[in-house]
Amino acid sequence: MNDELLIGLVSISDRASSGVYEDKGIPALQEWFGAAMASPWRMETRLIPDEQPVIEQTLIELCDTVGCHLVLTTGGTGPAPRDVTPEATLAVAHKVMPGFGEQMRQISLAFVPTAILSRQVAVIRGKSLILNLPGQPKAIKETLEGAKDAEGNSLVPGIFAAVPYCIDLIGGPYIETRDEVIKAFRPKSAIRPKPG
Repeated sequence: MNDELLIGLVSISDRASSGVYEDKGIPALQEWFGAAMASPWRMETRLIPDEQPVIEQTLIELCDTVGCHLVLTTGGTGPAPRDVTPEATLAVAHKVMPGFGEQMRQISLAFVPTAILSRQVAVIRGKSLILNLPGQPKAIKETLEGAKDAEGNSLVPGIFAAVPYCIDLIGGPYIETRDEVIKAFRPKSAIRPKPG
């Protein structure tokens, strides 16, 4: 049994994928996971245009062929005509996980009133959890970690606190986080003792 978490990162942007500007979503996620993860992980990255069939094929490939336990998308979740990430995500879903989208909007509302325009969704495909994240690095970090006050106390919990237990439940590796970044929450019965 391989205990390494395999993360697929998909940045969805017509302009970044065509080289008009530099993608900021994937570097922001790489940096965040470097700080947050206490257990082994690696990632597969894809930079693709806002084309629903391409997004669907990429998600299926990362889940079914590459075997990612967690797939994160950035970009394409607003109301504009080219924003089709949620449609593509729902099209490849086996189960929809509405709590993630609800909480992502709740976190973003602590910062901007336009959070209600976001259509982010989360789904399970086989043994993979797929999450649509915002496109901006600051918003990505806020969504994963939650909103904190000036003293660092949590105001709104980040979504990543629930991700390790979700991955346990769908048959993925047991992953641990660095509590100072984001504390993974599990019911007492699901917590494994730390080795050593």
